[in-house]
Amino acid sequence: MGNPKHTEVSVARQSPQRPDADEPELDDTTGAAEPDETETDRPAASIDRSLWDELRIDPVEIALPAGTGFTLRAYRPASSLTPTDVTERDLDDPFLARRQAIEEEEDDETVVILDEELAQEFAEDDDESKRRRDGADTDDESDEAVTDEADDEEVPVFLSNRGKLLLFKTPESLVSFIRSGAPNDLSQLDSWNELSERVEPADIAPLEEDTYELDLVVENLRGGHDTWDSSLLIEAGEAARDLSYALRLPAVLDMLSAGSSLDDLDEALRATANGGIGAFMGRRRLKKIGAQTASLGWRTIVGKISAVVDWRD
Repeated sequence: MGNPKHTEVSVARQSPQRPDADEPELDDTTGAAEPDETETDRPAASIDRSLWDELRIDPVEIALPAGTGFTLRAYRPASSLTPTDVTERDLDDPFLARRQAIEEEEDDETVVILDEELAQEFAEDDDESKRRRDGADTDDESDEAVTDEADDEEVPVFLSNRGKLLLFKTPESLVSFIRSGAPNDLSQLDSWNELSERVEPADIAPLEEDTYELDLVVENLRGGHDTWDSSLLIEAGEAARDLSYALRLPAVLDMLSAGSSLDDLDEALRATANGGIGAFMGRRRLKKIGAQTASLGWRTIVGKISAVVDWRD
């Protein structure tokens, strides 16, 4: 997944200094005894991932300009999920509500053809109609196959409710919500009840690849091509795609869709991260992408995602 997001700073452990020959040694009454093993010498406790692996749900940490919070994410076949209900959320947006009202009015319009001769021009003979019907049947079968394949594809679903992403400031508050039985989009999973019975605050420890720093993306892009962090930007793109799909944000999906300028940025960053001749070509492609355009686009994306977050303490 590219280079790590953070540069690890290793602190060298200092070897214990031997007492100066001219200075008297401290006995038990004048100094503390040196421990046999310091805390830094003990191996770090490994995080138990068995709960998440078994239930196929993962804790996620997302940093946004307003703060950092924890949530949950799972992947399931699209056919097994009921999408989040965005009706209430969209009604809160006056511009979106007005556009939907106009679309409904247009759908209600009835077209009446008054001129019989004009109507006749659109009539088809029986043979051509049959050919069209036969072709339509073939197309329908093809469309059904594509639909079935799409339904089998695993898609993301987050801890959300009515189109709002639920973000929690602490592991304790997240666990409290899970145990509360409050309505949310993950409760439709067959493993949800077991999670609510077994999860503990110590389990809310997202892996590095499930930690996303969307708050740093715009500033990083503003720094120019030489300062762009491939890992940061690639992982932000993955998170934004998952969130926009799960929360039903078509505008964000369009901005990150294949062929868009931000998708070109993502492809070029991946090429540079993979190394080899592809990295050289990737760097050439990156130089053609405007830093200002990229930063403005991502500022819009982060803003739209932030607008559908329900912060919980």
